[in-house]
Amino acid sequence: MTDLDVWQERARAWLASVEPEFGLRARAGLTQDEDLALGRRYMAAKHEAGFSGITIPIEFGGQGLSPLHKVLFDTLEAKAAMPIGYFGVSTAMPLPILIRYCDDKAWVRERVVAALRGEEIWCQLFSEPAAGSDLAGLRTKAEGGEQGWTINGQKLWTTFAQYSDYGILIARSDPTVPKHKGLTFFWVDMKAPGVTVRPFRLANGDIQCNEVFFDDVAVADSQRLGPIGGGFSVAMATLMIERYAASDADGFGPSIGAFVEMLRPLTINGKPALKDGRVRSVIARNHALRQGLDSIRRRAMLAMEAGMEPGPEGALNKLFSVRSRQKLSELALDLQGSAGLAYTEGAYTKADWASSWIGAPTMRQAGGADEMLLNTIAEKILGLPQDHRPDKGVPFNQIPA
Repeated sequence: MTDLDVWQERARAWLASVEPEFGLRARAGLTQDEDLALGRRYMAAKHEAGFSGITIPIEFGGQGLSPLHKVLFDTLEAKAAMPIGYFGVSTAMPLPILIRYCDDKAWVRERVVAALRGEEIWCQLFSEPAAGSDLAGLRTKAEGGEQGWTINGQKLWTTFAQYSDYGILIARSDPTVPKHKGLTFFWVDMKAPGVTVRPFRLANGDIQCNEVFFDDVAVADSQRLGPIGGGFSVAMATLMIERYAASDADGFGPSIGAFVEMLRPLTINGKPALKDGRVRSVIARNHALRQGLDSIRRRAMLAMEAGMEPGPEGALNKLFSVRSRQKLSELALDLQGSAGLAYTEGAYTKADWASSWIGAPTMRQAGGADEMLLNTIAEKILGLPQDHRPDKGVPFNQIPA
């Protein structure tokens, strides 16, 4: 066995040992606040066991291992249905950005360790009511400069902002230049005066998204990440990470194996569903697709391990995995007939077809809507010309609102 195989078996054994305390059965019937408290205890236990912050450098409190180690552990952890959703954004996106751009490395290490232990939670303050897919069109203002900044505006769809201690935020610092050039990136204290968080309920009953309002929020220049006016590049680095972190090959829905198991007792026209040619064709196509996505993701992990930046291939992973999840979940419900109408609020999306189906449209928006991902694939992977952009090169304050 290779060292990676030995490490994977150790991870598998540890997860099996704590699954009775933290897994799906332990979480059944818990309120969201109770599940969060369980998740904090799990994150602390994971950190103590040496499986937290797998790719984070050792000097910042992580394990300093390869992206492949992380992929293997994340796959095992998801199968065990551990309560990690509250911490997914927090540990995947802000931490690498802080390590890269924040000058106070001692402070960064404190924040990294606290986040990895589940003691602190970060959110990502990007999307706005009129700027989500077109992130460069955002209107939240950052006024000031190196003596300090004042933030005013609104963010929307901010995941778990109601539990967050800190957030990473992009705001418009110069409206007199083209929209991509007038943005600056910050970290903010979510408990600061002037920050208001309002949770709202999604179609599947989850209360994880929020409106966040900023009214004359004071931010020191030391909270700026990257150069003034260079926020869009920092945001793109964050989103490249997100498009690998935001989806596995199953789109965070049930696996092909779960689809096969669901079909075993079912019949179509009096014959076993698994012997129906159309069903078998769906299984084969989805298996091939997901194997291909796994290969793309592994190649990307190897590239990052070699010191390269995450590439646009993450758009492929995110786009096709969630589309596949939505279509397969819809078919699973149809094949179950009236039994497919049953719905359990809060059910785990990787184990419940109804929850997977009703939550898929949200996932098709989060981390970049389908249309934006298709543009990324067309321009960055296939080399096709850009769509016509009438606002290209136009100062932001001259673009009709």
